[in-house]
Amino acid sequence: MLRIRFLRVGKKNRPSFRLVVTPQRSAPKTGKFLELLGFYDPIQHIREFKKDRITYWLSQGASPSDSVRNMLIVEGVIDGEKISVHNKAKAKKE
Repeated sequence: MLRIRFLRVGKKNRPSFRLVVTPQRSAPKTGKFLELLGFYDPIQHIREFKKDRITYWLSQGASPSDSVRNMLIVEGVIDGEKISVHNKAKAKKE
């Protein structure tokens, strides 16, 4: 199963993320991925995605992570409702 997820790059206290396609069981820090689909800079609020490649991978059965899914909905790449990401972390602690 393939997963579309963020891969953190950048310096300490200066995060930047790549949007990559990777096998679901591989650790995100390994740096091994199948394809680079875009990037996101939360400091400068810059987002750039390859929409045609994202739709291709979604049609091939890749599933986006919750954070990626929310961002793709905001950008208009996919349709649907956003998922509450922060409530899941609180629910696990309880």
